[in-house]
Amino acid sequence: MSTISLKNLDISYGDTKVVHGVNLEIADGESFALVGESGSGKSTILRAIAGLAPDWTGEISVLGKARSHGVDRDVSRQCQMVFQDPYGSLHPRKTIDATLSEPLAIHGIGNRGERVEAMLKAVGLDQRFRFRFPHQLSGGQRQRVAIARALMLEPKVLLLDEPTSALDVSVQAEILNLLKRLRREQGLTYLMVTHNLPVVSFLCDRLAVMRHGRIVEVASVEQLKHGQLTADYSRELMAATVASV
Repeated sequence: MSTISLKNLDISYGDTKVVHGVNLEIADGESFALVGESGSGKSTILRAIAGLAPDWTGEISVLGKARSHGVDRDVSRQCQMVFQDPYGSLHPRKTIDATLSEPLAIHGIGNRGERVEAMLKAVGLDQRFRFRFPHQLSGGQRQRVAIARALMLEPKVLLLDEPTSALDVSVQAEILNLLKRLRREQGLTYLMVTHNLPVVSFLCDRLAVMRHGRIVEVASVEQLKHGQLTADYSRELMAATVASV
């Protein structure tokens, strides 16, 4: 059974279709990347899986359960999203403790104080950060909080929307190492959106290359590392990455 299954997925914003006939099967424990230029539909797919893009047709299944349109509490408990911007994704007037406790309160889960302390430790934050506000943290610390919030319900799946692109280069490696460790320790499945092929090489097992809302190629990371992508557009992405280094 695939952890995430997408079949003939079309997604629209109003009269504009932005994702066309996407089919994907992501295995349990796999780290899978969607790559491509801006506007190719990558983040839209994550939003549909998370219940944030309700205008879609086809099939979306998470952990063997078909996703309905809109918010699905059962799916949300098992599948959480980490957003790109650590500045905009945290409520500026809530302490870190309140932010991490909120998912537990919504789902009626107790032992909140102990769970918050344990999760701060898991993402490498000292307990002194617990009652601070987001503006008192650095960008990297904020993203650690965002990851901690996503993990509070002990989900099996994380949807990662450009989780390091808004961070300084020196901080990006810390967050990527954290994500790699958490995946190993907690047996997580990742579906990540990125335009950064070196990040894919470090964190992922497979990737799908997208262009204009369609998948043009699915490949292993080993194929990426050895320059063995076959689609013309995939090769253009690789060449652009090499040129920018």
